[in-house]
Amino acid sequence: MRNRPIPGSSGHVRAMTLLGDPVLHTPCEPVTDFGPSLSRLIEDLFATMYAAQGVGLAANQVGVASRVFVYDCPDDEDVRHLGHVVNPRLVEADGVTVRGPEGCLSLPGIEAGTERFDRAVVEGVDRLGRPVRVEGTGFFARCLQHECDHLEGTVYTDRLTGWRRARALRAAGRAPWAEDR
Repeated sequence: MRNRPIPGSSGHVRAMTLLGDPVLHTPCEPVTDFGPSLSRLIEDLFATMYAAQGVGLAANQVGVASRVFVYDCPDDEDVRHLGHVVNPRLVEADGVTVRGPEGCLSLPGIEAGTERFDRAVVEGVDRLGRPVRVEGTGFFARCLQHECDHLEGTVYTDRLTGWRRARALRAAGRAPWAEDR
C-alpha cells in the first residue's frame, strides 16, 4: 500500500515553453528558497510532464528559470526511476556513446538521433535541501543528460550537426505549434 501522495497529484498543468523562447537558451539560476513555492513547482512539473506524456521535465520548460527537474523514466532494463533534482550537476557522463532517438516536450512531435553517453551521474539536492545522487544507464542516462542540458540553456537540437540538425529545425519551423510562437 502506498503511504505517500502520487507525484504531481496536487500540481497544476502549466503551459509548455516551446523552442524559440529565450528561457530555453539561457542558463537557469540556482534554487536558494527551499520553501513551499519550490514544492509547488515540483508538483506542477510532475503534473505537466504526465499530462504531456513525457519522461522528464526541466523548470525552464514551463518558463521558470530555476535549476530543478523531475523525471519518471525507465532505463534499458525497464526499471522505473522516479524523482526530482534541485540544483543538479552532471558529475559523470561516460561509457559508450550511443546515437539514439531523442525528443523534447518543448519540440512536440520532433525526434532526431542524438549522441549521448550510456551512463550518467547527477548530484544535487531534493526539495528539502538534502543531498541526492542519481545514477542512470541507457535511456535513463539519456534523460538525465537531456534535463541537465536544459538547465544550462541547451536544447537537444543544439547538439545535432549537419543534415540531422537541419531536418529537425526545418520540422520545428513547419510544426503547427511554431505558428503560436
